[in-house]
Amino acid sequence: MVSQEQRRRQLAREKFLRQQQRRTSARRKARTRNAAIASVLGVILIGSVALYTTGVVLKDDDDKTNANAEVTPSASASSKAPDPCDKPAEGKVKTQTWKKEPAMTIDKSAKYSMKLATTCGDIDIALKASAAPHTVNSFNFLAGKGYFDHTKCHRLTDAGIYVLQCGDPKGTGSGGPGYTIPDENLKDKSLKGNVYPAGTVAMANQYNPQTKQGRDTGGSQFFLVYQDSQLPPDYTPFGTVSEAGMKVLKKIAAAGAQAPDPATGNTAPNATVVIDKATVSKS
Repeated sequence: MVSQEQRRRQLAREKFLRQQQRRTSARRKARTRNAAIASVLGVILIGSVALYTTGVVLKDDDDKTNANAEVTPSASASSKAPDPCDKPAEGKVKTQTWKKEPAMTIDKSAKYSMKLATTCGDIDIALKASAAPHTVNSFNFLAGKGYFDHTKCHRLTDAGIYVLQCGDPKGTGSGGPGYTIPDENLKDKSLKGNVYPAGTVAMANQYNPQTKQGRDTGGSQFFLVYQDSQLPPDYTPFGTVSEAGMKVLKKIAAAGAQAPDPATGNTAPNATVVIDKATVSKS
């Protein structure tokens, strides 16, 4: 016959074994869960590298492009920082488009500059008219038409490459002027080791380096590099940001980027970056 003390000890051992089994099971589930999370993160990171390498984040899409194909989780969803920028000036975005590239009107031997008066401060850009005449001529034309005025800079990337992308009246990454311009200046001496240095202003386009398709598809979208970025020389470099303009870019970048938009894949800047007025001047 089992004594009361023996029964108590038996129950205690059974309780202890049950606790151990629960702990073992919990540890096993935790390991499985962590492995799954690590696997997902690995896929995201690998996908991010692939997207940056192929230049998807710098695409200038037309209306026929599937926006969902542009989803790029590569730009980190930074914690929401205070908005360092002012409210946009009153006015509406213009939606006019043109069927063909404007006729050449700039003097290729002259010096041109572009001023982006933004809600975050002025960004002055020295333009490379002799090296990228079609691009500079297009910007001179579009700025003169007020095409960039009141437009939102729709994408900020803060991982892998470090750029602010602007120039789309739709603010989605799918807008353009209706015409395309040729790629230019892809052998610019500033592009060394597949790096676009901080301060570079370059064109977005639809070029796919894997299929070698999509050359000469620049429109109106462009990007400003605020930190040296590893990119193949597939995007027309046509300007350089001034020292004061770089301070504005750094301020925008410091505010971080939002999580990718499910519809467009854009990682919009936390800062309210709107081009109140864009002007191109000859000096």
